[in-house]
Amino acid sequence: MDSLLILIGALMLIISIVLSPLSSRLGMPVLLIFLIVGMLMGEDGAGGIQFDNFELAFLIGNLALAVILLDGGMRTRADTFRVGLRPALMLATLGVFITAAGAALIAHWVFDLHWQTALLIGAIISSTDAAAVFSLLQGRGLHLNERVSATLEIESGSNDPMAIFLTIVLVTMMANQQSHAGWQGLVMLAQQFGIGAILGAAGGYAIVALANRMRLTPALYPLLVVASGIAVFSATNALGGSGFLAIYLSGVLIGNRHVRMMPLILQVHDGLAWLAQLCLFLILGLLVTPSELFPLAGGGLILALALIFLIRPLAVLATLWPFGFNHRELGFISWVGLRGAVPIVLALFPVMAGLPEATLVFHIAFFIVLVSLVIQGTSMAPLARWLRLEVPAGEDPYRRLPLDVAAAGDHELMLFPLRGDQWQDRRPLGQLRLPPNTAIAGVFRQRLCHQPTPELEVTSGDVIAIFAAPDLLPELGKALSGRHIPRYLTERSFFGDFVLNGDALLGDVEQVYGIEFDELPPELSLAECFARRTKGHPVVGDQVMLGPVTLVARATDADRVTKVGLKVEHQEP
Repeated sequence: MDSLLILIGALMLIISIVLSPLSSRLGMPVLLIFLIVGMLMGEDGAGGIQFDNFELAFLIGNLALAVILLDGGMRTRADTFRVGLRPALMLATLGVFITAAGAALIAHWVFDLHWQTALLIGAIISSTDAAAVFSLLQGRGLHLNERVSATLEIESGSNDPMAIFLTIVLVTMMANQQSHAGWQGLVMLAQQFGIGAILGAAGGYAIVALANRMRLTPALYPLLVVASGIAVFSATNALGGSGFLAIYLSGVLIGNRHVRMMPLILQVHDGLAWLAQLCLFLILGLLVTPSELFPLAGGGLILALALIFLIRPLAVLATLWPFGFNHRELGFISWVGLRGAVPIVLALFPVMAGLPEATLVFHIAFFIVLVSLVIQGTSMAPLARWLRLEVPAGEDPYRRLPLDVAAAGDHELMLFPLRGDQWQDRRPLGQLRLPPNTAIAGVFRQRLCHQPTPELEVTSGDVIAIFAAPDLLPELGKALSGRHIPRYLTERSFFGDFVLNGDALLGDVEQVYGIEFDELPPELSLAECFARRTKGHPVVGDQVMLGPVTLVARATDADRVTKVGLKVEHQEP
């Protein structure tokens, strides 16, 4: 019997992986495919598997979310906190509370529930899901402007403590027949955030120090990081803090410090995160009984649509209006309130507490997640492009190999494949505009390695091996990119024909280009124009309209625009 269960589990993984390419063809989130496969293998589907072990599902769900958050944290750049931390924290606290209250009102009206049960449903579905957000932002070829992507990533990684707090307080009230939680709830909230933040930061520094001091076989570094991360997660939970917040913060610290074999760690953790998502959504799909979803489909659809079109936008507008977001950014953040595994895992709390309406709560939460993945998940990429929130991005290397030699510092060997129309015509290596402190190690063509010389011509299909430091990746990606991009994302169309320094004065620009800016004083620099319009946190892609001219932020350093593109009125926006 054990062998049969292992075989079934392996076949489910294989089926999900084989079907995953359908997500890009059908425009649906790959996580939805995993969920559907689990449902089809369940007791109402072709597999007929009867799975109702909520304790095991809860354990797997927590471990999987921990691995996903660790991977997502390591891929979150510290610079994103400059523009995304404060708005994300507002969304992760006050926004979650507003969402829970609004969803509770609709649930009470639609399902005619007691107010405590309605509030419990609102709390469970109040947080966005890190697994879904990271998967869609990192896996759909989207390169959003930093203000939007940073806010969404930090929000999804940090809003679990508030949702967990609300859920546990309400479950405790209902299980003990209490009418109020009092100071106990406030203490729990402080514990969730405080202990989670402290142990997350301490754990991150400890993991970095441990990894850098150990001399291990390269394959063991990723295992050391994930095991240490899960130890931080478990210890934080044991002490009453938010393990989810702790492991996410640990991941952020690990990803933004020098760690030995970091490219290999990220590569392995990418696979671990996918495995965690696969197992998580397959288990949750098995756990639900689809036939029990149909009776609540009408009310569930009303609640889901209200959450998408009314409650989430209200929460976003109420919390983000002071932070300088434009209407397009607010609209997109309002739309990307993706629900995923976290609400379903939280819905297991009332089941394990034995509450009378726990099964109904679980199925309502599951239905909300399904609708969210179908409606929001499938439309996120088209909406981002329609709202013109993408910014030009370079090509990532096909492979990054750390050198792990003291004399090499943090240099890596990076492999860049040449592809696209711009590489159809041969060009000598000497004509490539590569950033300083880089060196071409070789050119691979038809399984042969060619010695790099300035006269060697390269073309589409070749692979260039380059020694470079990680901070040069953006420049290398742009220099060697050949992927097809929409016309409005080409450098010239997006940023304009002219490149100016951020410290250039408006008066100087007026004299050189014969343009008059009546709205602003001539002694104002271009960088100060962006600071005024963005409330001090400009990002690449921000625009300032000055009469017939559009200024576009081309490069930033901390909170200052260093390079500005200038577009005149006749050019496409």
